[in-house]
Amino acid sequence: MNGLREDAKVRGVNLGGWLVVEGWIKPSLFDGIHNGDMLDGTEVQFRSVTLQKYVSAENGGGMSVTVDRDDASSWETFRLWRHSELEFELRTSQGQFLTCDSEWCSISATANSSSAGTTFYIERNTNNRVHIKLTSGTYLQATLGNQLSADYPGKPGWDDNAATFEMSIIANNLHGDYQLANGYGHNKAKEILKKHRNTFITVEDFRFLYRHGINTVRIPVGWWIALDPDPPAPFIGGSLEALDNALSWAQAYDIRCIIDFHAAPGSQNGMEHSASRDGTTGWPTSPDYISQTLDVIDFLASRYARHPALLGIELLNEPSAGSVPLEVLVPYYKQGYEIVRKYSPNAYVIICQRIGNADPMELYQANIGSHNIVVDLHYYNLFDTFFSNMSSEDNIQFIHNSREAQLQALNSANGPLVFIGEWVNEWNVTSASEEDYQNFGKAQLEVYDAASFGWAYWTLKNDRKHWDFEWNIKNNYLQFGNSPVSQIVDRLVLIGLISTCFFLHHIV
Repeated sequence: MNGLREDAKVRGVNLGGWLVVEGWIKPSLFDGIHNGDMLDGTEVQFRSVTLQKYVSAENGGGMSVTVDRDDASSWETFRLWRHSELEFELRTSQGQFLTCDSEWCSISATANSSSAGTTFYIERNTNNRVHIKLTSGTYLQATLGNQLSADYPGKPGWDDNAATFEMSIIANNLHGDYQLANGYGHNKAKEILKKHRNTFITVEDFRFLYRHGINTVRIPVGWWIALDPDPPAPFIGGSLEALDNALSWAQAYDIRCIIDFHAAPGSQNGMEHSASRDGTTGWPTSPDYISQTLDVIDFLASRYARHPALLGIELLNEPSAGSVPLEVLVPYYKQGYEIVRKYSPNAYVIICQRIGNADPMELYQANIGSHNIVVDLHYYNLFDTFFSNMSSEDNIQFIHNSREAQLQALNSANGPLVFIGEWVNEWNVTSASEEDYQNFGKAQLEVYDAASFGWAYWTLKNDRKHWDFEWNIKNNYLQFGNSPVSQIVDRLVLIGLISTCFFLHHIV
């Protein structure tokens, strides 16, 4: 295989949670945020303590706001846009913001974009009772006519009064780059992320991977890397320098790199690992976002195409089948392929299967590119009720039957190479023994080794031990062959210097 020795396939590991933050991988990154359960994208509901009714955006937004619902569902659920630990905007399920044009107004859900009139202070006591007030200081209240109005006289107490609401946090699932940076504020977030980027992945990790037979790393990056060192707020610069270091370390240990475009502007899947602010997916509906994404691909390809450690560039991670139609995705993939080819005739161009209800064969039929093109599939026996009640043996049989059959079909499809770009030695089996895990890992390795391009484990480091590749190796849950390390360490400093010179020459 071009870029790897002796026609070897990719035996890879993802460096997840490093240059694109995923809070579940390292939750302690968020420990110092005040009001840390009220981050961007947190879903909340408000219930008047006097009326015993929920605040509701009629029709999910675009109309008036009432306080008249006995039960809460999507109309009564609001997503937070955080401006400080006390200042928020409230976004409806249809995307409008609650707004008030002036004091003594009735609140409506008619603002289509963020503005001064859509920001509110939320004061909170220890019992999750809240007061909501305008930036001018006037408090909102639930009127006897079931309206939400900005006309409460004076400052309310925490007793049962018209300006007091019970706030329920329905979901607080987003812990990505946006939530971290906006939660801490620029200066503190810069300090947190600088330490994280310098310590979470180091040259010693590449030495470990080399010693255990890993020949490739897949490195997730976000769109803001192209605007380093000063990306737009709230994103924090510094990821470009870390990526430069990673390629230098990889070269020193004869490891190849796949640069994985994990987080697109506007978000391609609404998840924290695509840096979504509030769980929405804005990328596919915005030509500007798509154009900006292509600019980032151009930036990455131009910067790294000639680097000896580069194996390929992945154009987009996990676009959502429910939000990203093929008529948007395929033209983007074709343009991205041509951009990479402008700088490199041989670097692999990797296109990711849509997540959700999508058949990977759709990408084989799209005729995206003719040379060194790869389709990335993510195989998890998780995230679907289909796997919920499977036994350990059921899971292993699924790997040998369903996964293997699909790989055989794709390998023989006379199209792109096949890459299992994410998989993990974890499942929904709660009583699994060490031997069960070892058998599950063995089955996956046996089957995924047949993928024509190879595979990459998710991920190198993780607070959840079975997701942690290093833990799996050290505790013998996954068995790999080792590689000799003689002479490689002696080359480290020299090759590091050569790589540094490469970047300086290339940038200048």
